Amino acid sequence: MIVLDTSALLYWAFAPEKLSVNAASAIETADEVIISSISIWEIGLKVKRAKLELPLSPEAFVAHLKGADRVRIEPVTEVTWLKNVDLAWEHKDPADRTIVATAGLFSCPLITSDQEIRLFYPDAVW
Repeated sequence: MIVLDTSALLYWAFAPEKLSVNAASAIETADEVIISSISIWEIGLKVKRAKLELPLSPEAFVAHLKGADRVRIEPVTEVTWLKNVDLAWEHKDPADRTIVATAGLFSCPLITSDQEIRLFYPDAVW
């Protein structure tokens, strides 16, 4: 089981050549790929603000993810929010904090190219 951050999700789905060898291997061998639902929010906002172009609508992308083998979109629950708030990390991005909290709750690796996350989360892979 692994968690993908938003960038890793986008790379995996649309530009797998941008994944590192380690990240691609971890995704390939994982029995389950977890996507925090906050990544859906983040992607939707970026598309709406014209900061991200996708080859399909965010709704179609989510439908594709929901139908993909091994993929689970994990909702952000009160348990996740409490873990987010409890992180001993000064990082202010709510999406990053929530994704890290999700990986922590599942005690699993987090695939991310984000240097700040990798410095904080000991089980980050890139």
